[in-house]
Amino acid sequence: MQANELIDEARNLSLDEKLRVVEEIWESIVTEADTPSLSTWQKAELDRREMLYRQGAEQLYAADEVHKRLRKRS
Repeated sequence: MQANELIDEARNLSLDEKLRVVEEIWESIVTEADTPSLSTWQKAELDRREMLYRQGAEQLYAADEVHKRLRKRS
């Protein structure tokens, strides 16, 4: 089955079923040894962000702090 056929089938699923499929797919991606290559624009963006951080123009935040701030917004 081709990806576009799977996507068409997924559109017919309930929200709970869609979420389960997404979770299963994500878990299979995480457990695979191979990691996808970055595209040219992704590499350029990461390089740009690193440069800004090293220049002191950007600040890093711990993930739990970011999550806490986001929860306060809602």
